[in-house]
Amino acid sequence: MPTPSRVRLLCLASLLSAAPIARAQVVNPADKQRPPETDAEDLLEVDTHQIGSTTVTARRVSELREEDRIGPYDQPAWTAYRRFPTTRIYVRPPGSFGFEYWSRPTIPKHGPTEIQTQYEFEIGLPNRFQFDFYIVNNSEGHDGPSEFNQQKLELRYAFADWGKIWGNPTAYVEYKFSDPDVDSYELKLLLGDELKPSWHWGTNLVYERELSGSLENVYELTAGISHTLKDERLSLGGEIKTSIADEHSDRGEWTEELLVGPSLQYRPTPRVHLDVATLVGIGSDSPEAQLFFVLGYDF
Repeated sequence: MPTPSRVRLLCLASLLSAAPIARAQVVNPADKQRPPETDAEDLLEVDTHQIGSTTVTARRVSELREEDRIGPYDQPAWTAYRRFPTTRIYVRPPGSFGFEYWSRPTIPKHGPTEIQTQYEFEIGLPNRFQFDFYIVNNSEGHDGPSEFNQQKLELRYAFADWGKIWGNPTAYVEYKFSDPDVDSYELKLLLGDELKPSWHWGTNLVYERELSGSLENVYELTAGISHTLKDERLSLGGEIKTSIADEHSDRGEWTEELLVGPSLQYRPTPRVHLDVATLVGIGSDSPEAQLFFVLGYDF
């Protein structure tokens, strides 16, 4: 039988061996106040106004929230609304809706200023489709718009989710009902992407044909680039618009236009975007200038 002294030594040894375990189980109260570490690729909660009511999470890929990946197509947030007045990009997320007011004065070298006023309604559809409807007025001089004389229907289809194909190609088909002018249709290939964080670009290849009258064909190229100055608020860039056109009676006798100039986007609130571009004509066939003013609201 162990002696009392030996029993006391064994008890002391047991207490010493259990001390590290007890110390490991002690919780520092300050640890409860430390926020969990987050990875840049983790899913983040975002405001639903960015992408419509159907999706409420985004994936962070840079320091800019406008480049968060949103929606089922994993597209950047900046593609969910217009970035360039002259150039379109990709499709809206499904379930999202937008409205835009346009004013586009064209100042010719001779004659009165031509003003196009346009109201555009945009709807994001499933399976990478988008449908747009336009009500348009075309007028000349200082009298201003008096009645709507053109309607346009537009359908877009993106060939793949964002980033799966270079340039994120998107097909665009538009039909124009014009009164009293002739109807026409327009085909576009939309391209766009990010050069690097805060730098975005877009390019459109366009073919338009009148269905009667002079049977004019128009081949057009537009392009834009923008740099974010303040995330989700302000961006500054430049745009170019060039086209050649001929008519049935003079096929091969081209009318050539080239316009270039700066563009700006300002977002006073998360749902509102204001786009302005001032393009100057170069060449004898080009107008003196063409101005773009777009005010949009995303629901």
